[in-house]
Amino acid sequence: MPDSTMWGGGQRPRSEYWWTAIYVSLLLCFVRPMSAQIRYTIPEEVKEGYTVGNTAKDLGLDVRTLPDRRLRIVSGSKDSLFLIDHSTGVLYVREKIDREELCDGNGACFVNLKIVVEDPLEIHYVRVEITDINDHSPYFPHTEQHFEIAEQTLLGTRFQVQSARDPDVGIHSVRHYKLSHDEHFEIDVRERHEDKVPFLVLRKALDREDRIMHKLVLTAIDGGNPPKTGTLNITVNVLDSNDNRPVFSHETYTVSLLENSPVGTVVVQVNATDLDEGSNGAVEYALGRNLNVKVYNVFELDSTTGEIRVKGKVDFEDTDVFKLDVHASDRGQPPLTVECGVIIRVLDVNDNSPEIEVTSLSNLVLENSKPGTVVSLISVTDMDSGINGKVLCNLSENAPFELKPSFQDNMYSLVTKGRLDREVVSHYDVSITASDFGQPPLSAIKTISVEIADVNDNRPEFFQNPIDLYMMENNAPGASIFSLSAHDKDLNENAMIFYHVIRDEGDHNSITTFLNINPDNGVIQALKSFDFEVIKTFNFSVVATDSGTPSLSSNVTVSVFILDQNDNAPVILFPINSNGSAEGVEEIPRNVNAGYLVCKVRAYDADIGYNGWLLFSLQEVTDHTLFGLDRYTGQIRTLRAFTETDEARQKLIILVKDNGNVSLSATATIIVNVVEPREAIAASDLHTTSDDEESNVTFYLIITLGSVSVLFLISIVVLTIMQCSKPTDYSSKYLQEANYDGTLCHSIQYRSGDKRYMLVGPRMSVSSAVVPGSNMNTLKSATCHRMSTLEVSCWTLFLHVAVNAHLNLCLTQVSGENLFGVLEDVG
Repeated sequence: MPDSTMWGGGQRPRSEYWWTAIYVSLLLCFVRPMSAQIRYTIPEEVKEGYTVGNTAKDLGLDVRTLPDRRLRIVSGSKDSLFLIDHSTGVLYVREKIDREELCDGNGACFVNLKIVVEDPLEIHYVRVEITDINDHSPYFPHTEQHFEIAEQTLLGTRFQVQSARDPDVGIHSVRHYKLSHDEHFEIDVRERHEDKVPFLVLRKALDREDRIMHKLVLTAIDGGNPPKTGTLNITVNVLDSNDNRPVFSHETYTVSLLENSPVGTVVVQVNATDLDEGSNGAVEYALGRNLNVKVYNVFELDSTTGEIRVKGKVDFEDTDVFKLDVHASDRGQPPLTVECGVIIRVLDVNDNSPEIEVTSLSNLVLENSKPGTVVSLISVTDMDSGINGKVLCNLSENAPFELKPSFQDNMYSLVTKGRLDREVVSHYDVSITASDFGQPPLSAIKTISVEIADVNDNRPEFFQNPIDLYMMENNAPGASIFSLSAHDKDLNENAMIFYHVIRDEGDHNSITTFLNINPDNGVIQALKSFDFEVIKTFNFSVVATDSGTPSLSSNVTVSVFILDQNDNAPVILFPINSNGSAEGVEEIPRNVNAGYLVCKVRAYDADIGYNGWLLFSLQEVTDHTLFGLDRYTGQIRTLRAFTETDEARQKLIILVKDNGNVSLSATATIIVNVVEPREAIAASDLHTTSDDEESNVTFYLIITLGSVSVLFLISIVVLTIMQCSKPTDYSSKYLQEANYDGTLCHSIQYRSGDKRYMLVGPRMSVSSAVVPGSNMNTLKSATCHRMSTLEVSCWTLFLHVAVNAHLNLCLTQVSGENLFGVLEDVG
C-alpha cells in the first residue's frame, strides 16, 4: 500500500494520509502512460519475503498480461534488496535490511527502483522509504572518561562529556542524559551540530581535602518504547587550583575548503588565550576524542600553533562537511581545558566525469518500426554537485535516433526518429556523449550497437526484362533451354526466391504446358522438341516469388525465337511418275539443236534461307557431251545436236542437295528417248490435248497469281503506312521472305526492338548470320522499324504465300504439281 503506515511506519496524522492519497491520484492522472512513480514505506529489519506492496495494482497494470510483459526490476545494485513477482506484481523484501548500514545513519533513507514492463514498453519508478526502528542502544565511544578539576573551580563551570552515539535516528536516537546522584555535579545538555552534547556542571565547590575523587555514572536514554540506555563511567580527580581557563577567540570556526586540496594546506588556525602566567598560561591544542574517524584521516592539528592542516585526500563526494572539536588546555596543575567547534565545508570541483548506464531492451530493431520506437533506456549520473553535476546528452550525427528526456532528471529514452532501411544501412553504432557544465567540462561517451532487422519490403528483380531467347529447333525434350535469375535485396527467407511459369488454366494446348521451370534455380526445360517449320516464335511469362510474409513477386516476359536447322531433305516436285517415285520419261526429236530444253527438274526444301537453297548436279549420265544441267534452275538442255551414233535412250540421274552445314539431298531419274522427227510429231499430236489442258490451267493460274501480285503490292503500301504511324518500341517480331531462283526456298528475318536479325538467305551460311560466341542465341542486327507481334505474324503468312507464288510465276514455268506443292508447304 503506497505511502501507508501499515508497512511499519510510525503513527501519522490522518490529514497526512489524505494528502498522500491526493498526491498519488494526481500523479497517476498527469504522468504520461509510459512512466509513473509510486512510493512505499517499510520498517527496517523486516523478515525476508515481507510484502512491500502490489506494484501491478498500484500502477493499474492488468495482472493477466504480466507473464507476457516481462515485469522486472532494472535499477542499480540496491535493487537486490527487493524481489518482484513476475506474475502478480507483488514487491517483496529479498533480504534483511539494516537501515543504518544502508543509509549510513542519515535522516531519511530511500531506495529508488526502476521497474520495466514490455509490449508496450513502460518504465515506472518505485521509491521505498526504510523507516527506523529502535534496534540499537545508545553507546559511548569510550566506557570511561576522566576529569581533573581544581578545587577552586568556579561554580557553574562546565566540562564536556563525550556524547553518546545511537545509530538510530529521529525519536529512536538519544533524547536525554541522566547523571547518578552527586551533590557537587549535575548534567547539562546543549545542542551542537544537530547533536545533544552533555556537559558536567559544577554546582557545589569541591574540597580536595574532603574528597579527592568522585565516581559518577552518566546514562544516555533514547526515545524508544521501551527506551534503551547506555552508560559512561566518569571519574573526577580534584586538583589544586589553576583558576584561569584558556579562552577561544570564537566558539565556532566555520571555513570552506576545496576538495582535492594538496596535503599540508592550512585550513584554519584556532586561537585560545589564557590570562595566567607561566605554565598555567601556556596553551596546547588537541582534537577531541569523540570525532568521526574520517576527521583523523583527513586533518591534523598543530598542538602549538593551533593550525589545522590537510593530511589526506579531501573528497566532496565522500564527505561534504567535517565537524571538529578542538580542545585548548593550559599547562597549569591541574590544567584547564576549553573547547570550540570547527566546521569545515568542502567545496565541490569538477573532478568526476558523467557515467552513462544503458538498459538495452533489444539490439534488434525492425526496419519498418515507426518513429518513436524505444530502443534503449539511458540513465546518466554525475557525482559532482551543482553546475558540475548538471549533464547534457548528445547523440552522434547522421543517425536516425534521438534522445527523449524523462520526467525524472538525467533519464532518457533512445527512440527512432525516422524511417529505417536495412538495405541502405543495416547497422548503427550510436554514440551517446554526456558532458557536464563544469570548468573545464568533463564528458563520457557510450556506444550502443543497433542492428536493423529485415522485413520483406523488396520485390524480386530480374536482371533483364523482357528477355529474348534464341534456340535451335529439334531440341532434346527435357533438356535445359534457358536459366532465369532474379535477386532480392532482403535477407534469409525474405530473399529466398521460387519461380513458376504463368499458365492459362483453360488452355490445355498452350505452349506453356510444354515448359517446366525448376522453382529453386529458374532453369527452364522444354518437355517437347520444337519444329521451326511448325512454330517460329512464342512468348511466356515467369513469376519470381520470395518466401517472406506476406510474399512479394514480380514477373518477366520471355520471347522465344526458334532458329532453323537443316532437318528437311529436298523434295522432288518434277518429275514424279504414277507410283510416286522421282522418275520421268521425255521424248525429243533427234534433229534438235544445241540448247534445246529437254525438261526442268523442280524441287522444294521446307527449310529456310541457306538451308533451303538448292543446287542441281548430274550424278550419272549416259553421255556427258550430250546434255547439260543448270545448277541453279534445274533446266536440262542439249549441249550439241544428236548424231547417228548416239544411243536412242539416254539416262540422267539428277542430284538435288541443299546448302546446309550437313547437306541433305534427293535424286531424280530422267529417261530421254531420242526419236525420229515423224515420231516426235506424232508424239506432239498425241500431247496436244494435254498441252491445251495445261495451257488452260496455266491461264487460270496466271490470273490467280496476278491477283495475288496486286494484293502483294497493296500490302506493301499498307505495311509501309503502318510502319510510319507505329511507335518504334514494340516487342520482338519476325518477317519471312521468299527467295527463288529456279526452286522454292525461304529466308527469314527476326525483328526485336529497333534491331533486325537475318537468319540466312541465298548465298549465305548460318555461320555468317550468327554472331560468333553467342551460342546460337544472338544474331547480327541491322537498324529497322518495329511492328507488333500479331501484325508481323499476319503479314508474314500473307507475304509468304504471295511472294512464293509470285516468284514461282515469274521465275519458273509453274506446273500444277508445283503450285500444289507450294500451297501444301504454306499450309
